Formats: sequence, C-alpha cells, structure tokens
Amino acid sequence: RPVITKKVASKTMIGRRFTRAARATAGSARAMCAKAEGGGSNMPLIAGAAAVAGGIAIYASGALGGSDDALPKGMPKTGDVAFDTWVQNMAKATPPDPRDTAEFKFITFTERPPFTPKHKSLMAKHLNEEIWQKYKNVKTSKGYTFSNAIQAGVLRPHLGVGLTMGDEECFELFKDIVYPVVKGWHGFDPATQFHKSDLDASKLKFSAAQAKKFDEYVVSTRVRAARNISGFSLPPGSDEKDRLGVETVLKQAFAGFSGDLKGTYFPLGALSKEDEDSLQSNGFLFQKPGPAQLLGAAGAARTWPDGRGIFHNASKTALAWCNEEDHCRIISMQNGGDIKAVFARFCSISDSIKAAAKSNGADLMYSKRLGFLGTCPSNLGTGLRASVMVKLPELNKDPKKLEEICNEFDLQPRGSSGEHSAAVGAKWDISNKQRLGFSEVELVQKMIDGVTKVIAIEEKIAGGMTPEQALKAVK
Repeated sequence: RPVITKKVASKTMIGRRFTRAARATAGSARAMCAKAEGGGSNMPLIAGAAAVAGGIAIYASGALGGSDDALPKGMPKTGDVAFDTWVQNMAKATPPDPRDTAEFKFITFTERPPFTPKHKSLMAKHLNEEIWQKYKNVKTSKGYTFSNAIQAGVLRPHLGVGLTMGDEECFELFKDIVYPVVKGWHGFDPATQFHKSDLDASKLKFSAAQAKKFDEYVVSTRVRAARNISGFSLPPGSDEKDRLGVETVLKQAFAGFSGDLKGTYFPLGALSKEDEDSLQSNGFLFQKPGPAQLLGAAGAARTWPDGRGIFHNASKTALAWCNEEDHCRIISMQNGGDIKAVFARFCSISDSIKAAAKSNGADLMYSKRLGFLGTCPSNLGTGLRASVMVKLPELNKDPKKLEEICNEFDLQPRGSSGEHSAAVGAKWDISNKQRLGFSEVELVQKMIDGVTKVIAIEEKIAGGMTPEQALKAVK
C-alpha cells in the first residue's frame, strides 16, 4: 500500500436546543431529501436551503462543509440531515483540545448521540442512556474521554465495532460498554472468561505429510499481531511525547535484534526516495489513514508521519510497523509453507519487544481477561492472524462454497479484493477466524489443521467429487 510521508500542513444548551428541534423536524427534512431524490435528481439541495424549527437550521445532505464545517478535515457526512447537523453543532460547541491539530478535532458530545439506522456498530447498539450517563464526563488519567472513545463510531456509521481505546486504562474504566462489544464481536465474555497466551512454537504439530502438502499448495505464509507498550497512550489518544517514547522503545528493541532478525529501521518522515521506492516495491509501506477510516476518524493520524516507521530484516522475513493502528504491528513471513519457522520467528520478535519494554521499566499491555490489548477491540486476545496464500483452482470456481467450507474449520478466506471476492490465479489468503479465548499456539494449530483439510477437499473435488461429498469425506 502507498504511504504518505509528507506533513500536511453556549455549548451544552446549544446541543440540547438543537436536538429537540432536530427531532421535531427530522421527518420533514428527510422528506425534502427524499422528494428531491425521488424527482430523479442526484444533485444535493442548494447549500443554505433549510427546514427551520425554533431558529435551528436542518441542512440537507451536501449543504454542510466548507468554511462552516467544524468536523475533522475531509470527514464525509452520513447523509442523514438531522444527524449531520447535530454532529456539526456538537463540534462547534466543543472547546479546543490540546491534542487537536489543523487537520483533526476531537469532539465532546454533551448528550447521547441520536444514532441513525445507518449506524451498524456494536458501540451504537449497546450505548443506552444509562451507560451514557455513567460515562459522559469520565476520562482516563491520560485525558482520553468517553467522547474520544466513541467518536469514530459516531462519525462513521459503517464501522462494525465503533469504539477505540486511547490508553490501557480505557478497558477497565469503560468496561460496561467494552465488555458487551467484545462479547458481541468475539463470542467471548470477558466478565466470566479468561484469556490465555502461549508463544512456545515447539508445541506446534506439523507432520512431514502436512509439510509436503503445504510445500505443494502454499505460496507464502504469514503471522502477524499487534503489541502495545504499557504506560504510553495508544495512537488515538497519543500526544507527541508518548508517540516518540514508543518509537524510542521500539528502536531499542530493533537495535538488539541479532542473527536472521538483524535489520534496519526506516522513519517515515526521513525516507530517501531510494528507501521509499524499495519499501514500496516490497509492499512494506503503510498509508496515512484517511478521514473516512477508523483510525482517521479516531485521531490516530495526527501529526503524521512523526514517530512512525518501518523495520525489516535483511532477508525481509521480519517486518514491524511503528505507531500505525497500534504501537507495533509484528509481521513474520516467508515464501512457501513452513509455518513452524514463521511462527517461531514471530514469537522471537514478540519476546524481544517485551524485553525492550521491561528494560525501560514498562511491559506489554496485557489483561488476564482480554489478553493483549490494542486500539480496536476487534484485535484483542492474541490479536493474531496466521495465514497462508494457497492455490485452490477447484474451490476457486465457487467462492461462496469455499467460504462455507472454511467456516466449518473456523477459517476465514480472502480473495484478491478482500473478503467475499474471487481470487486472481486461484490464490486464496486463508487465516484463523478467532482472536480471543484461544492461545497463539492453539490458533496456529487450528489454521494448520484446517488448511490441511481444505487442501484435501480441493484434491477430492479435482478427483471428481462434488464439494459437498468432499467435505463429508474429509470431516
């Protein structure tokens, strides 16, 4: 993915008065929009045209923005007239935050957001009035507020989780909404269950027969997960001091790598053209999150690219991203199907970062209930994704059937354009589906065993069986 390496250069009452007016006239305002769209015109209503109630203007889709737009730069509107105007009023009434930048503004919500049918997140589902009243004025010791935590989910209705953590304290402080969101996403109840971790690669069972099949069908193998350092804010809540502090700890870890792991750290803000081209050609660069994305809406892209960087070893089988979604994204990879070697390398990198954190008087963020902690609750627990790029020409003829088969083994297939898409050259990315409630060893083992069965099904289909017959024979 490409990277952007250059910098680009009456409050509570207003919200309450607006909400009453907005709710009273939302139907007529939406009807105006529907009438305009129903007339066959795709043009938005003229800027400034409004339905007025109590002196409050309800602008139609497309009327907000420009010099009157108080949202973070480039933030798309939801298209819901009443809601978009409510958000604008909240933003305009919000006092400056010392973490604000020219491109991004944190918003303080003075009342529970009036979510629309477009809001699909678990946060929106579980944020009832009781939870809102409990947390509306609560913030962590590092200053991350409940409004900060829900901002991305409020501004971007399509998000599935809708909640971001600004530091380690958020998980306990806001647990009345964090726990239901985690349960809804992972099917794991942190109120009654405990996570477990196991980074002993020697426990993997990978027979010679399995290794032979993997060598035949698997193009490449990858294991990745996030690691965050205790005591520092996570990217959505981070300031310059914490961001650079994280980078310092990680650079120390990278400098201590030896043998096959020894490599180079490349700060994004100081890349030469040659380095940038090299990283780009290898697919190692990560891009600045846009305002429509989770991280952009949560404030994780502030002061880009300061404090961000990329490490890789000489053989380009170990990669680490600094201060993207999390403090560190670890990626171990190589061509072929030697999953044991890839997982062992991953474990070594994780242990090295943990050792560097401890030498600085810190540790990795970890919870007995939630496992490794990170910015998005979707990546808790192991946060691990073990995947293979595998050739499946027969199953590629029916992507939906492949998804059904993978689901039988708790696997997630991705085509060339992500989930639910076909695969160019019949090369599918298949990974473990779960993250939380299983150890790293257990998840990698499930991936090994599941992919082994998927390959067996592929071969039986090639031999004349239907996918249904092949699945029944293998199971």
